[in-house]
Amino acid sequence: MGAIFIFAFNAVMPIILLVLLGYILKKTRFIDISFINTLNKFVFKIGLPILLFYNVYSIDSLNDIDWAVVLFAAVAIIVVFIIGMLFVMIAIKDRNQKGVILQSIFRSNFALIGIPLAQTLGGAEALAIVSIISAFTIPLLNVLAVVALTMFQRNDDGERISIVKIVESIVKNPLILGVLLGLLTLVIRTKIPVVDGQLVFSVQNNLTFSYTFIKIMSQTASPLALIALGGQFEFSVVKTLAKQIIIGVTWRILFVPAFVLTVAYMFAPKIPGISESYPALIALFATPVAVSSAIMTHEMGGDYQLAGQLVVWSTLCSIVTIFFTIVVMKSIGAF
Repeated sequence: MGAIFIFAFNAVMPIILLVLLGYILKKTRFIDISFINTLNKFVFKIGLPILLFYNVYSIDSLNDIDWAVVLFAAVAIIVVFIIGMLFVMIAIKDRNQKGVILQSIFRSNFALIGIPLAQTLGGAEALAIVSIISAFTIPLLNVLAVVALTMFQRNDDGERISIVKIVESIVKNPLILGVLLGLLTLVIRTKIPVVDGQLVFSVQNNLTFSYTFIKIMSQTASPLALIALGGQFEFSVVKTLAKQIIIGVTWRILFVPAFVLTVAYMFAPKIPGISESYPALIALFATPVAVSSAIMTHEMGGDYQLAGQLVVWSTLCSIVTIFFTIVVMKSIGAF
């Protein structure tokens, strides 16, 4: 069990250290708010879309998909979104904070922490399952994130944002465009002939320079996003936002995993493939708030201070909660 705690610690601490680096750089005036805003824009419009494209493109195949598991994961995300939406509508008074807290409830750090966590827990089989799930959940999570951040906003006349405007925000969102392009390449790949177990053409093998460029660019997104987050982080607002931080963090790393994993365990005998998918479900539902949520909130005009606080504190607390989630699941023989 000690190895599990060490893994959780090692997975989380690089994120915290990058945030701390950004905070120190800002406090020592090595970077200023203008640089941070430019960095946010770069990450949102270039870095993260390329990262999401690369993550989807890197999925080996969409063959042999266990649709029951994919459907369970997608339905669970939507149910959590609806429950979270009802909760913030009732419990959160500040309109600017409703979408931010809702996003923290359903949107986890699936790519940065979840995928390697699943591989550690379940090996190659879990990695294959989590990769397939990611092809369907990444677009869903990003679409719901745009909806969450726009549905509570008001236009200049004080009226609700129209459905047309929300759809327009989804279609134009760079992160969603990156995911859709990745899915398009996967579909195209299925049409390419295979000879001796190899595709007759692939970007990775035949256009190596472009594949390497995309890979390098994708690696810039997370560290730059975390440095920008650290530059915006203010300890002075922790006291002011303490209630909202506690609510968002508790939902993300306690309530949501407890709810979804309990339902998964109850329905495991009835849904084929669920029993083998616990590592992937832990990766999707028990990890902290997604780093990209803070960048998206900043660029879409939400309460980015709260969004950043939720990323940092949920990540810190997840060292303990991920450990206990795994211990509980192992103790009941889930995997």
